[in-house]
Amino acid sequence: MTRLPHSRHLIALLLVSGAFFVEPALAGIYTFTDASGVMHFTNVPSTPRYADMKRVAYMPEPVSTTRRARLVDPGRFNPLVEQAAREHQIDQALLRAVIAVESGYDPNAVSRKGAVGLMQLMPQTARRYGVRNMYDPAQNIQGGARYLRDLMGKFNNDLPLVLAAYNAGEEAIAQYGNRIPPYRETRSYVPRVLDFYRQYQRGSR
Repeated sequence: MTRLPHSRHLIALLLVSGAFFVEPALAGIYTFTDASGVMHFTNVPSTPRYADMKRVAYMPEPVSTTRRARLVDPGRFNPLVEQAAREHQIDQALLRAVIAVESGYDPNAVSRKGAVGLMQLMPQTARRYGVRNMYDPAQNIQGGARYLRDLMGKFNNDLPLVLAAYNAGEEAIAQYGNRIPPYRETRSYVPRVLDFYRQYQRGSR
């Protein structure tokens, strides 16, 4: 049997395991945490305290092996997103950004923590907003949109804080004095959604 060179052997293993992923661009997002623990974001850094967010690795939760992500057309969900955005007075670009980061538009995505569907609703959140079938795109988007709307009201439309709460839970925000908690996943999730948000906003103009 022919022995593969080390580099080719590694590539072959990666192909077999499906270990490739595509990371959206995070260009232009900068952040720093001040002495009070408050995290600041900007796309125009005015001080060396800001660090380029491209250096912050985003570690998404793996999708359950029982439900593998499938290639889908994001546009097929546009009518559902537009309806939910209109009904709950949320920018549809924000809904699209959350869906893109949470599930990559896979309605069958399941995280290791049990979050399900396009907007990765936890079972308790789904029950709270009357979502009976978390795999149903219409119900899932409606539940996620209502949850985002409530978080905006609770956190005075502070979008980074709203997104942190969506990712880490309202209790985590309260625990850290209404600030973004020092969780690696959350502190990379927030700027990633914001980056998608800006991209979708530009695309809608």
